[in-house]
Amino acid sequence: MASMGKTIGWFEIPANDLARAKKFYGAIFDIQFQDTTLPNGVKMALFPTSDRTVGGALCEHRDYYKPGHQGVLVYFSADPDMQLLLDRIIMHGGKILVQKTFITPEYGYMAVFEDVEGNRLALHSMI
Repeated sequence: MASMGKTIGWFEIPANDLARAKKFYGAIFDIQFQDTTLPNGVKMALFPTSDRTVGGALCEHRDYYKPGHQGVLVYFSADPDMQLLLDRIIMHGGKILVQKTFITPEYGYMAVFEDVEGNRLALHSMI
């Protein structure tokens, strides 16, 4: 049987206001985005990536993307200090829905937050 490689290969986070979403995520993760617009009008802000990370984008298009709590729950890595990210989320207009919570010694900790676009997302760390 062939190896699947990465379980998650790509993620898209819906946005009604791409500039606002970029400002929020840029501040939380201290990153810069690469902007692109697809031929069908979808505006995307690509998260920085490397061969060792999963790619993804913030996406804006009124017909294709609807922010909210109904979609897939994406977990961002928050190692080594989840609390730093939780503090930044609050500082930049997000909401903490589930505080840092212990899972097990093997699986570490998790937290759930709402971004400035109304999406429900999560964080994971081992400490």
